[in-house]
Amino acid sequence: MSDLAGAVAAAATRLAEAGIPDARHEARLLAIEATGFAPTTLIAEPRRSVAGAQADRLAALVARRAAREPLSRVVGWREFWSLRFALTADTLDPRPDSETLVAAALETARETGGRDRPLSVLDLGTGSGCLLLALLSELPLATGLGIDISEGAVAAAEANARSLGLAGRARFARGDWGRGLAGQFDLVFCNPPYIPAGEIADLEPEVARFDPLLSLAGGPDGLAAYRRLAVDLPQALARDGRAFLEVGAGQADAVETILAAGGLRPMGRRCDLANRPRCLIFGPSLDP
Repeated sequence: MSDLAGAVAAAATRLAEAGIPDARHEARLLAIEATGFAPTTLIAEPRRSVAGAQADRLAALVARRAAREPLSRVVGWREFWSLRFALTADTLDPRPDSETLVAAALETARETGGRDRPLSVLDLGTGSGCLLLALLSELPLATGLGIDISEGAVAAAEANARSLGLAGRARFARGDWGRGLAGQFDLVFCNPPYIPAGEIADLEPEVARFDPLLSLAGGPDGLAAYRRLAVDLPQALARDGRAFLEVGAGQADAVETILAAGGLRPMGRRCDLANRPRCLIFGPSLDP
């Protein structure tokens, strides 16, 4: 039997030995998850007992994290846009950088009075549904459709929509990007796979071993999905619509060239917290 302070200290040591940055902070989070104690308990009651099922659960969670399973997958959820999204093995673990797309879409919606209009939103490669559902949480009249090739991802996104109270305005379907998609949309999201195939094995273990390969692998040069989107997006985008695409480091120029060749008009870039171009904005071609 151990007390809370001792359990956290032991967990932090195990995580540090496994090479986990900020091991103490993660140990505290795992202790909260395992015991069900409020975060304030760690400070106010450090001698509180941790034994039996609580101790066993903490040991199991620490072992998973020490094996480099991401903290978000260990606890089963990730916060994105201040919302909680459940994760499964079929969904990409959302990154804070992807919030750049949501912020850019909201900026566009505000400029066009979109908060007071029933905007239609499309999310291609929806995964957990985080982009679509984050935007719908901010635009009360908007409705959206999320498409993913993975049935498991579609199920996960549907579950997240229900838990967030957004199921009435969001629907999800299995599909191959925009192939066969009917209708046009005011706002289109896409965070496609953009890691060159030869670089995946060199990624952090948390990514390479636990994110679904379908969500990472972008072909030999990382740009395969954008070439497909250059075909599908012009038909999916409404006349005054905007598309918001996530890109990897150093890909912005190439992606703009690919999408422009497909008939879309580059309309700006937004940088992530590291000041790297992360979101590219496109509109329909000006040609009649």
